[in-house]
Amino acid sequence: MAEEHKSSELQDIKELVDELYNYRDCYFETHSVEEAARKQEDVTLELEKVLKKLQEKEDSYKHKAEFLLLKGRCLSVAPDFSVAAEDCLSRAVKLEPGLVDGWNTLGEQYWKKGDLMAAKNCFTGALQQSKNKVSLRNMSMVLRQLPAADGDTHGKQVMESVDMARQAVQLDVADGTSWYILGNAYVSLFFSCGQRPQFSTQALSAYAQAERVDRAAACYPELHFNRAILFQYEEMFGSALGGYSRAAALDPGWPEPAEKEKQLMEYLNNVTELCQKKGKVKARRLRSMLSNLSTSSLGPCSSPDFRSWTGRVGSLESRPSSSLTHGLNGGVAALGKVVFSLASQDRMAFTFGMVDSEETCVVVMVYNTADSWGVLIGDTVVVPEPRVKRHSITHKDRSFDFKSIRVDSPLFLIVNGRTQNAQSLIVTSVSYKPQSE
Repeated sequence: MAEEHKSSELQDIKELVDELYNYRDCYFETHSVEEAARKQEDVTLELEKVLKKLQEKEDSYKHKAEFLLLKGRCLSVAPDFSVAAEDCLSRAVKLEPGLVDGWNTLGEQYWKKGDLMAAKNCFTGALQQSKNKVSLRNMSMVLRQLPAADGDTHGKQVMESVDMARQAVQLDVADGTSWYILGNAYVSLFFSCGQRPQFSTQALSAYAQAERVDRAAACYPELHFNRAILFQYEEMFGSALGGYSRAAALDPGWPEPAEKEKQLMEYLNNVTELCQKKGKVKARRLRSMLSNLSTSSLGPCSSPDFRSWTGRVGSLESRPSSSLTHGLNGGVAALGKVVFSLASQDRMAFTFGMVDSEETCVVVMVYNTADSWGVLIGDTVVVPEPRVKRHSITHKDRSFDFKSIRVDSPLFLIVNGRTQNAQSLIVTSVSYKPQSE
């Protein structure tokens, strides 16, 4: 009878700890976004209540693995590393090595501590006990953060990370956290393995699925922030601004989303203003700059043997921006003079304005540039087979409207009649926020 009573008491404690996690993870189901600044304080208060009830039972259960696990889980609800949680969880898995939750939660504590290898060992240990979604997605995250000797090793780790996240999703397709972590894995794959469009599409699809199946996941500030970074890289600026703004609202204590939103707003404002004013170049100087703009300025692009970045072989015909259509413009080239440039922001893109023979200014965004690469006012630039986009963005009562050309590598450009050397290219990498545990 005593054993039945103890089992019942431990079940009651487990329900309290589960409710604590539910309170944290589903906070915005019972609170408005305006209360976001109070979330951590409210979670801490709930933690203290549950901890007090645990302490009342400690003398009876302090040597039982299940109680130590529950206390360790309770302490682990806080965002920072806890020595007490590590101690409880270490003792729990020593007493009962088959405790999958124990290994997972201990691994999360090591991760918070910054000991990635110890975290990985814990998740591996949990997977040896049973294949479970928590260990798989934690392994996915750790693999992406482990240091790598070289790019190939890192690429393999990222591929393995994607596989782990996929397996976690397959175990429970209704778990938004697993979908979110799969989205992050695809973002890493996109930036580390050739920026293939399908990886970006798969990342955005996974994030959308996380929101669709799980209201709690839809309130992860990290989801909105990480997706906004990808939106920004894909030049979906309105969506990026919305994502940064949502992340900042959901976690007011996290400064980076608001900073990113402000930076992007300033960037779009500068681009719009400089484009409208043609870089503030005086009319007489502009006419002088454009006077020597002719088909001879096409350089290598005028050769019948020219191979463009799309793989097409043949000479290209110069076209003013007014005759360029949305999307890829095959068989033609955009030609103009540089009238302004903006330093790369967060290594996203080197941006410059180019005025064509009709004195129309178009923005050119060049990705994967080395810090040392750039163009100067007055340079002649040819963009073979340009990809054109019209941006019309409204955010927080501010509007931005301009036409741009996207160039994925400086090697695709002709500057002052010359192709660019390999030293001008450095593959962009971006940092994003991993899921808080």
